[in-house]
Amino acid sequence: MKKILSTILLASFATMPLWAENDETQEVQVPSDEITETSEFSPNETPGSGFLTSLVNNSLESAFQSAPAASADGKPAYSRKLTDYASAPKIGGYFIGKYSYSDQDGSKGGTGFSQRFTRLYMDGSILTDFKYRIQVQISNSTFHMKDYYLEWAHWKELAIKVGQYKRAFTFENPYNPWDVGAGDYSQITNNIAGIGDKDGNVGNGGRDQGIQLQGDLFPSKKDGHRFIHYQMQVMNGQGINAGDKNGHKDYIGSIQIQPIKDFFIGLFGWTGDYVLADGTEVDRNRWAAGVKYEHNAWTVRAEYAHSQGILANYTGEGKADGWYATVGVPCTPWLKVYGKYDTYRADKTWDSTKTIYSIVPNFQIHKNLMLQVQYSHVHNRALANPDYNELWAEMYVRF
Repeated sequence: MKKILSTILLASFATMPLWAENDETQEVQVPSDEITETSEFSPNETPGSGFLTSLVNNSLESAFQSAPAASADGKPAYSRKLTDYASAPKIGGYFIGKYSYSDQDGSKGGTGFSQRFTRLYMDGSILTDFKYRIQVQISNSTFHMKDYYLEWAHWKELAIKVGQYKRAFTFENPYNPWDVGAGDYSQITNNIAGIGDKDGNVGNGGRDQGIQLQGDLFPSKKDGHRFIHYQMQVMNGQGINAGDKNGHKDYIGSIQIQPIKDFFIGLFGWTGDYVLADGTEVDRNRWAAGVKYEHNAWTVRAEYAHSQGILANYTGEGKADGWYATVGVPCTPWLKVYGKYDTYRADKTWDSTKTIYSIVPNFQIHKNLMLQVQYSHVHNRALANPDYNELWAEMYVRF
């Protein structure tokens, strides 16, 4: 595992040029004035501003445009206390509500109606090159910080980010809930990338605190897409809103090759450890590989991940692995149907295999409203009665 990660990091440094042009970071499928949260991977937006936050953003934009761009003597208004060289911050928010039914033995029909979460976020730029974001989340009665970071992004080839944000592990982890397509994240993303990890009542959401270098290298002369994307992270290892408990860091790296526009081949590595509540230190050595294609509203995504060490349920040492494949087919401008095959082996044995077959129509009936229905057939070999069915219905509203 350490050799794999070392290869990723060395390859990234070896191919990093010392010059760059100041261009846009990623192509997106929504107007630029709708984007308020970005990710390291495409698709790189959350829903943007909604009914209420659009009014706030328009007012902020008007106020910034009417502000003087320089001091009275005509010189730039730089000072320690104030400068006009900042973008109007953009604010957004959305919530996801859910109804779930299950015919699994003992589930009593499922959880019924529930709140997945409500999120509020704000981002912007200062002095052009410094990008920032703050995102908070409310899950039922739990309120916590989800993201906060500052990123210096003067060059396409090299950006430096410090704060709390997504781990660069798997293609699916950085996807926002509106774009993941299949209701929930795959089992390997939940269990191995850390989406499902929880400390107390707070979900980590695949995030940690630390520093990151990332960039996009070697532009194509034909269409301008970059052939290589890299990320290197040094993280606390304890998840969100938590300090390091043993002084050891987690090292995470990713190399993604884009041979043609919008088609990515990725390799991900992660080595580190986690400190349990009783002080026990457990290793986490993980790697993943996958492919991804997002083009003209079509989605194809497939990944494999392997873990040795602690898992989401903190059971201790052990091995686990899993794989999934997702296909999203645009049927009309307002309907996109996803199909997903998702397998996870909690002990890396066939007896511990849990496989989920899903079909998920997404109804985008307004830019601020999406309805999603998910039918899943589950085969879990660890259960006495391994086969059961689940039905989810979710509403996504941005405000």
